[in-house]
Amino acid sequence: MATGRTGWMKKIINDLKKSIDKNRPPNTINIMEVCGTHTMAISRSGLRQLLPDELNLISGPGCPVCVTSNRDIDHIIGIIRDYPVTLFTFGDMIRVPGTDSSLQLEKSRGKDVRICYSPMDAFDYAKKNPDREVVFIAIGFETTAPLTAVLIKRAYGEDLKNFHIFNTHKLVPPALELLLLDKEINIDAFLCPGHVSAIIGSIPYQFIADKYNIPCVISGFEPVDILESLDMILGQYNKGRASVQIQYDRVVKPEGNPTAAALIEEVFEPADSFWRGIGNLPLTGLKLRDRYMRFDAAVLFPVKTIDSKEPPGCKCGDVLKGILKPFECRLFARACTPENPVGPCMVSSEGSCAAYYKYERTKI
Repeated sequence: MATGRTGWMKKIINDLKKSIDKNRPPNTINIMEVCGTHTMAISRSGLRQLLPDELNLISGPGCPVCVTSNRDIDHIIGIIRDYPVTLFTFGDMIRVPGTDSSLQLEKSRGKDVRICYSPMDAFDYAKKNPDREVVFIAIGFETTAPLTAVLIKRAYGEDLKNFHIFNTHKLVPPALELLLLDKEINIDAFLCPGHVSAIIGSIPYQFIADKYNIPCVISGFEPVDILESLDMILGQYNKGRASVQIQYDRVVKPEGNPTAAALIEEVFEPADSFWRGIGNLPLTGLKLRDRYMRFDAAVLFPVKTIDSKEPPGCKCGDVLKGILKPFECRLFARACTPENPVGPCMVSSEGSCAAYYKYERTKI
């Protein structure tokens, strides 16, 4: 099986090389892999070095930890400084630097910050400790929003008064449109995220093909998936057409997961959202509907506004927009390393800088 797969991958790579006009300069077909898991898979498997020189794979804003703004991180830090709460977070978030601190630093100072593997950990703790205010950092795109919605509905139904979320959920398709409108960015095609698309399906991306004539392929995460998806993209590109294709059809259906989408719709509504390095983007986030607003920690626990700032010299924002490659940041692998991260792209397991640092430093 491995030999057959390897042979198939070699054939696809040869087909990719044959299908590109050799008179094209290098790095002139810009394909954005939106999902951080794709970036990590591409780096880990060495695909970038196997592809035709004309293809330029650029990272997008598909890492939830990376796009969480310093403003949100500073607010979370303000909550645990000012209020006697127990804060639950996924592991990557604890090390992301805010303007003047991090969750890890606050934990070392005695604040009750706990790493969880599931939002249910926070929910169960709140039920068992009714006298303790509990806050869970709800992070992620359409992939994780349904589970947050389930917990909010359950907390509402059980009248659980001490469970809250700090909501940083964001939406992928509207953010992609705003990237296309940014004159600094030149995107010829999208390698669309498999996990998000398992929830929303392929239809929400259709405007990208119809309105902007940009090819889209929803890809799986194995190296052969990514190669097949790139071949499908070039098939569209070379014919001068654009559509939304599903390579990851063993998981993603055009209609997505209607049950999960309905949960998001029931509990949340679209709202403006602040993205790191990109700014405040209209209707690219989710907020709790009025019925569930009492679970919103940002509302319940106001903090003093501080002047949130990006770390000096950090280019995470430009990396997230695909303007720069990680190694083009002067801090990369110097002042900024996984042991001493300056920005979130070096912290997260889905961060572009972390992927390049771990797998591609010797190839640059």
